[in-house]
Amino acid sequence: MNEISKLEIARNWLPRYTGMALDEFGDYILLTNFQAYIEGFAERFGVPIRGLDHPMQAASNGNGLTIVSFGIGTSNAATIMDLLIAIEPKGVLFLGKCGGLKQSTEIGHFIPPEVPALPSFKLHKFVSDKLREQGYEYRTGVVYTTNRRVWEHDHAFLEHLHKLTALAIDMETATLFIVGHANQIARGALLLVSDVPITPEGVKTEESDQAVTRDWTDVHLDLGINAMTEIAEQGEPIKHFTF
Repeated sequence: MNEISKLEIARNWLPRYTGMALDEFGDYILLTNFQAYIEGFAERFGVPIRGLDHPMQAASNGNGLTIVSFGIGTSNAATIMDLLIAIEPKGVLFLGKCGGLKQSTEIGHFIPPEVPALPSFKLHKFVSDKLREQGYEYRTGVVYTTNRRVWEHDHAFLEHLHKLTALAIDMETATLFIVGHANQIARGALLLVSDVPITPEGVKTEESDQAVTRDWTDVHLDLGINAMTEIAEQGEPIKHFTF
């Protein structure tokens, strides 16, 4: 029995998970885990959403840019970054939400996470420059990733976060970067602060999350589309360095 390679599995599974054929994927990928983002993308470009009956959904604008909604949590984040080797993307940008861990971090602020020895520094810098040029409030720093839920009243965990001096907390970013590094995929992230869970009144609720989605989805999506489109138009590769 012949052994099936990781690449062969990815080429088989990416369409299986998303409902989109490999040749429909663009070279530049936006990742999200919120349905409103992929719906906004599809409406903007007048294209269908693939995979509505699949674990993940995807849409392509026909001009080299694809968005994939991969679900929530580190397991799904690792899965999509493994499956994307099937198309060898030139760049991947995660548009996610996070909880702010500093009193000075407000809902609606943006965070391009810093990663030590970031191989995709160009993408990180490009996104930061776009935020600055357009006058959006943003801070850059360390984002703590965890699969934990309902930790807001765990005082020991809160103290741990305080000692780490992390700027924000989410459930996917570190995994996307680690698996992307292993697979030599150039990647970046632009996170939107959707709640400030270190204060009782800042814990996310259904009502507060709906307000953030209403007020900030279009802006967040615009930033991602514009950043990846301009990088594609410049034509300069986002290098991935190995050591």
